[in-house]
Amino acid sequence: MSCRWGTELWDQFDNLEKHTHWGIEFVEKYTKFVKERSEIEISYAKQIRNLSKKYQPKKNSREEDEYKYTSCRAFLMTLNELNDYAGQHEVMAEDLTTHIICELTRYIQELKAERKSHFHDGRRAQQHIENSWKQLESSKRRFERDCKEADRAQQYFDKIDADINVTKADVEKRCYLKARHQAQMKHQVAEDSKNEYLTFLQKFNKEQNAHYHTLIPHIFQKLQEMEEKRIERVGESMKTYAEVDRKVLPIVGKCLDGMTKAAESIEPKMDTKHVVESYKSGFEPPGDVEVEDYSLSMRRTVSESSYLNSQGESKPSRSNSRGKLWPFIKRNKLSLKLGSGPEDCSHLPPEQRRKKLQAKINDINKEIQKEMDQRDALSKMKDVYIKNPHMGDANSVDPRLEEICQNTDKLQLDARKYEAWLVEVETRLAEKSDKHRPPSGLYNSQTTTTVNNNCAHVNRESPDGSYTEDHSTEHHLKSRSTDFDDDFDYEDTLPTIGTCKSLYPFEGQNEGTISMTEGELLYVIEEDKGDGWTRVRRNEDEEGYVPTSYIKVFFDTNAKGAMTYI
Repeated sequence: MSCRWGTELWDQFDNLEKHTHWGIEFVEKYTKFVKERSEIEISYAKQIRNLSKKYQPKKNSREEDEYKYTSCRAFLMTLNELNDYAGQHEVMAEDLTTHIICELTRYIQELKAERKSHFHDGRRAQQHIENSWKQLESSKRRFERDCKEADRAQQYFDKIDADINVTKADVEKRCYLKARHQAQMKHQVAEDSKNEYLTFLQKFNKEQNAHYHTLIPHIFQKLQEMEEKRIERVGESMKTYAEVDRKVLPIVGKCLDGMTKAAESIEPKMDTKHVVESYKSGFEPPGDVEVEDYSLSMRRTVSESSYLNSQGESKPSRSNSRGKLWPFIKRNKLSLKLGSGPEDCSHLPPEQRRKKLQAKINDINKEIQKEMDQRDALSKMKDVYIKNPHMGDANSVDPRLEEICQNTDKLQLDARKYEAWLVEVETRLAEKSDKHRPPSGLYNSQTTTTVNNNCAHVNRESPDGSYTEDHSTEHHLKSRSTDFDDDFDYEDTLPTIGTCKSLYPFEGQNEGTISMTEGELLYVIEEDKGDGWTRVRRNEDEEGYVPTSYIKVFFDTNAKGAMTYI
């Protein structure tokens, strides 16, 4: 069904003006909505980028080491995909601004100008028809007035003509002729007014017909076309609005697929394996705690790996050989954390030392490759200068080449040094893996009853620094051992039960320990009781404890029975 504003709404000029004004306001309202959506997308993208940046690993920080785990790498991949995801929201905001906001803003200005032009033409046509109507009304009133004056003049003439008292001389000389002339003149004026009125009436009818059947329909038709274009333009903008969202969906889908792929790449077993590689010390766990039989009346060698019965208040220790259970000082643990220590990393546990040396070798190889690349580049530059002297002096490159050669030689020496240390550590680790610990039960043939080990709860600090000291336990141990000293004297020297060879150097800086150098031979006077320490003797005046994992023990089976009792 076709509806035309020019014919259906010929008398609704004011309402059409209001409706078209509302239509423009609606376009402005929709434009404002899209603009606010664009601002939301920009703000959202900014917040997403800031969130991704906030959780990115910091350079030269401990967080970089964490990304060797698959879960941390997956999280990093998720952050990168999230950053790309934020970029798509920025693309959406840009497209909304370019294809909708800017276009509609420009269209609104054009729409306002077109509407103003059409209603200006309509008002001008309406003003013209109103002026024609006023002219018609004016001629009509003038015609009416002239007709009334003609009637009065005619009535006056008829009155004089009918008066019997008026003589013929009076008629000829005075009023009669004047009254007749006045009546004739008024009739003529009325006739002219009539003709003028008819002329204006005909003209108005013609203009009114053109106004309501030609001018107004034409103007209203243009307004209708303008309104239909406005509605169509709003529809196209809404379609573009949806297409902007749909356009980024494939890339957003790829970002989400990337996040899913990152989550699927997590390998729990691989992460737990990295934990082993990161913290493995290479030491062997302590062996079983030996039985201490108090039922025999023989003198017992003091062992600080277990508790003795308390016999009163603690007394000062008689021997310097008794000290802390795990005499591995805290500053060694601190130096392990800070990465300080000897150049050969001998302060580290074997496995950690091997990894540290391998990392050093890798870093040196990278530096060597970098120096070699610079050397090759400078050599090519020197060849160019030789072939083209005008480009530069070839001799100017020689000092830098000489410096690079010296740096390379120094790095290669360092690499060979670290490689030698690495081979040494790997050889020792291989030897230790083949080593079998001796059985721990010494009195299976003599004793059938075992005594509970009361020191199982003691917190000990192993040579790799993984335990901490419990000073209260240490005090308790000392008090019991000193009470035990009151009952037994130590005039006799403990017999040797074997020999040992040190695999690594050890600095005995705590009370009860003894220092040793690598490859040194020592006498074993007390076997490891399960706490990771073995009591050794260098000579008659020097004895103490050393880490069991730092030595290789050779037991004398004939003297083993006298290890605990003398």
